[in-house]
Amino acid sequence: MNLQNDLFGPLLAAYTSGEAITNDELYEKLETSEAIPPGALLERIPVGKSKQMHNPTRRRLRWAQQTCKALGLLEKVPGQRGVWRSTAKARGELTPAPHRTVLLGFSTKLGLALWGSCTNVFKGISEPVHCVLASPPYCLSRPRAYGGPTESEYVEFICQSLEPVIKLLVPGGTVTLNISNDTFLAGHPARSTVKERLVLALCDSFQLYKVDEVVWSNPSKAPGPIAWASKERFLLNTGYEPILIFTNDPTRLFTSNQRVLQPHSERHLKLIAKGGEQRTGSYGDGANRIKPGAFANPTAGKIPKNVLTFGHKCPSQTGLRKHVAAEGLPAHGATFPLALAKFLVEYLTEPEQMVVDPFSGWFTAPLAAEMTGRRWMGSEKHLQYVEGARYRFKDCEGFSAEHRLAA
Repeated sequence: MNLQNDLFGPLLAAYTSGEAITNDELYEKLETSEAIPPGALLERIPVGKSKQMHNPTRRRLRWAQQTCKALGLLEKVPGQRGVWRSTAKARGELTPAPHRTVLLGFSTKLGLALWGSCTNVFKGISEPVHCVLASPPYCLSRPRAYGGPTESEYVEFICQSLEPVIKLLVPGGTVTLNISNDTFLAGHPARSTVKERLVLALCDSFQLYKVDEVVWSNPSKAPGPIAWASKERFLLNTGYEPILIFTNDPTRLFTSNQRVLQPHSERHLKLIAKGGEQRTGSYGDGANRIKPGAFANPTAGKIPKNVLTFGHKCPSQTGLRKHVAAEGLPAHGATFPLALAKFLVEYLTEPEQMVVDPFSGWFTAPLAAEMTGRRWMGSEKHLQYVEGARYRFKDCEGFSAEHRLAA
């Protein structure tokens, strides 16, 4: 089913409250929101062999209603002619995009948020990409509401999902993935090698190079794995997740630690002020040497280490959770802090370059790109997450939520 109708999104949005509305009330809502132009409902054109006069906008709206009904998103109110309402599925359950369908959920001056499977979205795009920044679904024994691959499916799932967008990667571009290190062999306190197999598959299948494996240290991470740390006491509690960084050309990287310098400590500033080191030293069998005057030159800041400490609690997402709760939309089960996404976007890309997230969820990586002056595209398979994510972009320059359908 391919939804070639730019009224599908506005129509569905008109029913999101769950309130039953008549067709006349629907038309009024769509005219008020400017989803249909003034006077569109008065137009008449000859249709079919009989050349009978019909209104094309009303016909498209009826088609969109029937499409939503087929998807389980709308239902007629029994016993009331021309009265429709959204279903419980539309208001709460996750709605995956129909096969080969892409819907523009919203846009800003810098980016596009698309409802559709990433394999469909990026097959039809030719825009050069400078950075893929994503947190794909983890392979969990109990998948979250949005689903996810099993351990045996994981490597193939990630490779197939990323293939269309990796083809768009410019020389020196990066593919950065936040994945889990905590997939365990069934019934054993032993980790799966799925992470290592994914690294090899990406390098072998797409001729990528592994640039780094950044450690995201999360002090507020929940205790776990429960079975092997809290119950059996075999393992330590997990406190980090890996962030894998790849490139297709390590000689042309856009990454720069100078864009993410951190403030010097007071001790280091004092060292600079007094002219650097005053001593001579040799450490590690001569591998490290200190000479007088070392560290005397003032610099803009210190280079971060590849162990990044960010709690998963995110003020931006806290506000979003309140919003989606008020709107009756489901909350996303995974959190990627905006501060961490912003750090990675600034480190990996230059201003105005293109950042892509094929697994956008609540569009945290695209929001980080928006905030730092990068262009962006994000795809998300589930409609409700796209609907919720709009709230985060509503004040961005050029924000539009016209729900136009593409491809």
